[in-house]
Amino acid sequence: MAALTFDPTVVATPNPSRFKRTMHAAVVEAFGHPLVLREVEIPTVGPGQILIKTEACGVCHTDLHAADGDWPLKPVPPFIPGHEAIGMVTEVGAGVSLVKVGDRVGVPWLYSACGHCEYCLSAWETVCPGAQFGGYTRNGGFAEYVLADPKYVAHIPAGLRPDEAAPLICAGVTTYKGLKETGARPGEWVTISGCGGLGHLAIQYAIAMGLRVCAVDIDDAKLAHATALGAELVVNARTVPDAGAAVKAGTGGGTHGVLITAPSLIAFKQGVAMVRKHGTCVLVGLPAGDFPFPLFDVVANCITVRGSFVGTRKDMAEALQFAVDGKVKADIELQPLSAINDVFARLHHGDVAARVVIDFRKH
Repeated sequence: MAALTFDPTVVATPNPSRFKRTMHAAVVEAFGHPLVLREVEIPTVGPGQILIKTEACGVCHTDLHAADGDWPLKPVPPFIPGHEAIGMVTEVGAGVSLVKVGDRVGVPWLYSACGHCEYCLSAWETVCPGAQFGGYTRNGGFAEYVLADPKYVAHIPAGLRPDEAAPLICAGVTTYKGLKETGARPGEWVTISGCGGLGHLAIQYAIAMGLRVCAVDIDDAKLAHATALGAELVVNARTVPDAGAAVKAGTGGGTHGVLITAPSLIAFKQGVAMVRKHGTCVLVGLPAGDFPFPLFDVVANCITVRGSFVGTRKDMAEALQFAVDGKVKADIELQPLSAINDVFARLHHGDVAARVVIDFRKH
């Protein structure tokens, strides 16, 4: 990835930002260090690309992993994180017909894919070997402008504000797709393990899908919130001696599906203990380390353990529609870009109740 430097001799490509050649961005210059607030060049739009003026960008736990470089596939510093960017298209490159100037779109984690491999052709573009990821392998939304691939942006429906939509194009679609992957049917039970930024959305999607919800967390305040959102059973995995047994006792043998959103290896181990025989445990949280897999229980009880990685473009459209219909609403806290390191510190300590969104409209 090219270094993010400002060359005052560069003339910007004509576009609505032509009188301002630079933008503010939060840059990861070295793993494990605070992000640096810098003035960098506004990206130049090439063929098949679009330029978006950022209105809002959610902050995800994945952004911490990106900044710390603690996943096996590492981004290359310097880079701009952020994969929940919502904004208005200000310029389109040659050959672009899917979007036009003035459209409101989102730049999600799945930045682009090849479009022709066996996975793309079977609607599994999220695991395309050639996939690129926003705020990770491509510069993301912690900046006033961001480039995007028009074939993979989220089209934001009218009626959703930018700050409302931002968490839905990652946390929303991730939990919605994960619930679909449990295979649970209306009237059946699901456990949502982790009731924070992803989990509070998962609870709402589950209820909108006709599922009964058991919420598990280690924070009583988050469990109280889960109850307010409609969870029928809550379990504090820190204070209950055996959280798996408590879930099974309260749901008549365990839940048909378990969705683990918490980035915790302990939560992963507990999750398998909460699913009923022949149920499915879906993993979407991504803690560092290896999964402590209870092999005997999985085999003897015919349990399916399945990974789920964000969602497809169809999943995205469905997830956004739930919000338009008033069935899902992210709890958000607005912060300026200048507060990004404070927000990261709070995320590291689990001190974010739901979802922080960087608001570019006022700052």
